Amino acid sequence: MAQNKNALIRYKTIDKCLQNNYRQWTLEDLMNACSEALYEYEGKENPVSKRTIQLDIQMMRSEKLGYNAPIEVYDKKYYHYAEEDFSITDIPLTETDINVLSETVSMLKQFKDFSLFNDVSDILQRLEDKIYAEKSHTQPVIHLDKNESLKGLHFLDEIYQAIVKKIVLVITYKSFKSKEENQFHFHPFILKEFNNRWFVVGRKKVSQPIANLALDRIIKIDYDFQMPFLEQPFNPENYYKNVIGVTVNSGLQPKPIQLWIDQYNAPYVLTKPLHRSQRLLKKNEDGSIIINLFLIENYEMERILLGFGDGLEVLKPERLRLRMKSILEKSLKRYERSPEL
Repeated sequence: MAQNKNALIRYKTIDKCLQNNYRQWTLEDLMNACSEALYEYEGKENPVSKRTIQLDIQMMRSEKLGYNAPIEVYDKKYYHYAEEDFSITDIPLTETDINVLSETVSMLKQFKDFSLFNDVSDILQRLEDKIYAEKSHTQPVIHLDKNESLKGLHFLDEIYQAIVKKIVLVITYKSFKSKEENQFHFHPFILKEFNNRWFVVGRKKVSQPIANLALDRIIKIDYDFQMPFLEQPFNPENYYKNVIGVTVNSGLQPKPIQLWIDQYNAPYVLTKPLHRSQRLLKKNEDGSIIINLFLIENYEMERILLGFGDGLEVLKPERLRLRMKSILEKSLKRYERSPEL
C-alpha cells in the first residue's frame, strides 16, 4: 500500500477518535487505533510508531492539507478537538476539488439511462447542486432534511466496514428504557435509515432474534476479531416487506388495515403511499378515500397514523381501531386540563 494511502487512513482514524467525546485519547490510544485500522485495510500487522502519530497530528494541525485541525492536549496527556463538532471531513472544497467533482459528475451523467444508475440518479442531482453552490458561492437549490445534532453518525463508516469485513462488534449501548449502559457482542448485517435516524441491524447471538440498534444510543464500539461472525442469510427486502419503519414484531403476521382519509389528505396519500402495499378501495363523493394496507402493526406505523389527526380513521381491524381511539381519548383528556408550566 502506498505511503500516502497509509497516511490518509491514519488521519481519518485519528479524526474519528477525536470526534468520540465519550472517552479520553492518549497518544498510545491513537497509535493502537491507527495500527488496527491499517491491519483492517492491509490484512497484516503494521504497528504505527509514536513519532508517526505525532507527525500526523502536526500535519493535521497545519494548513498544508487544508485541515487546520484544532487538536489540543489537556492534562499533558489527552488529545481532543477544541471545537466539539470539528471533523476533517467537513473542510471546504478547494477549487481543484470542485473541478474534479464536476468532471466526475458529468461523466457519470452519461450513464444515467443505464439501469445500474437508476437508484443513484437523485444522488448525482444533489451532488451537482452542491458543486454548483460551491462554485457560484450561492445557496444550494436542493435542501435536504437532516439533523445536524443527531448523535452517533460518526459510527456509520466504522459499522459499514465491520459489515463488509464480517467483524463482530462489541457495543456499549444505552437504550431509552435502560438506566445503565449495557455491553454485548453484535453481528451487524445491514445499516438502515428511517425518519432521519440510523440503525444497525443484526443479532447478538444465533439463538436471539434480529435486533435494531439506534446509532444515537451507542456509547462506544470495539471489535472481537477472535469470535466467528454469524454467516446467516439476511434479505432486508423480505424482512421489512410488511412493516413501516424498522421494528418487526416477531410472531405477528401481516393483516389488512383499512383507513379512511379525508379529502384534504387524500391527494397526499395517493401521490405518496404510506406503504408499497397500499391499495385504493374507494373514492367518495366528498373527495375522501378508503385505502387498504397489508402490514404487521408496529410503533412506527401507529405514529404515522396518529400524525394525520382527525384526517384519518382506522376502519379495520377492530383491535387497532380501539387502540387508536384509546390513545386519542387520553390525548384529549390531557388538553382538557390546565397546562403544567
